[in-house]
Amino acid sequence: MRFVTFSSGEGERLGVIAPDDGRVIDLAATAQALGVPCAAPDMIGLIEGGEPAVDEARRVISARNDQRVAYDPKAIRLRAPIPRPAKNIFCVGLNYVDHNSEFQGRSKPLPEHPIFFTKPATSVIGPDATINPHTGVTSELDYEVELAVVIGRHGRDILPEHAWDYVFGYTGLNDITARDLQRRHAQWFIGKSLDTFCPMGPEIVLRDSVAVPPALSVVSRVNGEVRQNANTRDLIFDIPCLISVLSAGHTLEPGDIIATGTPAGVGLGFDPPRFLKSGDVVEIEIEGIGVLRNEIG
Repeated sequence: MRFVTFSSGEGERLGVIAPDDGRVIDLAATAQALGVPCAAPDMIGLIEGGEPAVDEARRVISARNDQRVAYDPKAIRLRAPIPRPAKNIFCVGLNYVDHNSEFQGRSKPLPEHPIFFTKPATSVIGPDATINPHTGVTSELDYEVELAVVIGRHGRDILPEHAWDYVFGYTGLNDITARDLQRRHAQWFIGKSLDTFCPMGPEIVLRDSVAVPPALSVVSRVNGEVRQNANTRDLIFDIPCLISVLSAGHTLEPGDIIATGTPAGVGLGFDPPRFLKSGDVVEIEIEGIGVLRNEIG
């Protein structure tokens, strides 16, 4: 199942992509029309509701076409699947071999442990939203395609062999970065955290729709030119490892988001660097999750 958050002139709504015709089903409105329980008021409610909420959603989308409240995707606006996460987004740096080399030089060893940093909820935007280049703050704007994991259950001290039980699903994330701020401040938070620096989406795909472990292609394009092209099977630290390390002494909660890292091909890695500029269109594509498109303002 593929869940989205969208707006149609009546505020943000929770939707699911119909498997038969690709239309976006308004879960709450369809449930009301059918006289059955609503799966959840929003994406966080759905995630917190776990399997019972997902099962309710399945019953709703099994309704006949004439019973559905559904929209052509072109008639609505998709938002970030979780428009305002309750916490900062957890991110992982240098988690692909080739990106480690282009960022640090080939003489540098691979990390021995996952490198975590965060992006604030205020940086989150959705599909087709404009990325603010913050020209008065940075002149080295970069892109990073990443598979993001959405946590579905409370958990602490999670063993790697149990980690998949805590995954609700997956989405795409563009870890927009101000390289000059990243370099100047050493710790990566400031360079990664300006407003609009976390495009996310276009949807959340349920865990059971993706093979374990995921082997998904991850691609970024700038103005149609492919810049990054890799596969999540090449992660240095895999998803169970990331969940286990992050949850050691630290509680993960439903709706938490973990961005798993980016492969080689970022603008910084070119000689000379190829940073983003106003008017550029950046697309990231995660296999099975879709294309997340944003323009630089």
